[in-house]
Amino acid sequence: MNYLTISKCDQLNYDGLRVVLWVSGCSHNCKGCQNPYSQDPSSGVRFDDNAKNEIFEELAKDWCAGITFSGGDPLFEANRKEVIDFAKEVKERFPEKSICVYTGYRWDEIVDDETMRDILKYADVIIDGEYVESLRSVDLPWVGSSNQHIIKVSDRLSKISSIKASMEA
Repeated sequence: MNYLTISKCDQLNYDGLRVVLWVSGCSHNCKGCQNPYSQDPSSGVRFDDNAKNEIFEELAKDWCAGITFSGGDPLFEANRKEVIDFAKEVKERFPEKSICVYTGYRWDEIVDDETMRDILKYADVIIDGEYVESLRSVDLPWVGSSNQHIIKVSDRLSKISSIKASMEA
């Protein structure tokens, strides 16, 4: 997996001051994408231990609320395993810090896909859906278009479990 940059003290990509990992690679090709240069999976530099340590240093700071994975698309097929593995490592080292993942995939696609589903074990928030230029919104926090959703993973998984339990009863 390649990445373009690591932002520090970011307050635009979810709640609180955060560190943001901007990964390369996206196959959605959304019209009007704010980061078209991030679509090429070979752009940027290889994500390595130095990058991990840079992120860990930021996460160790009291003011840092957590990490946001953005891009590109962190759940782009070539990124999934490394993003999920790194999210697991972050959650193990910093369980009090939140993990937010921006993705062009919809919630139902993530839940239904074995290769993406494991991100739900570690992410606290998924911001889902492709950017749709005709639905662009500057009034909604943390999303670019009104079709995108800010999903608190534990809340959504609790609802799914409740529905399944009631169906089985």
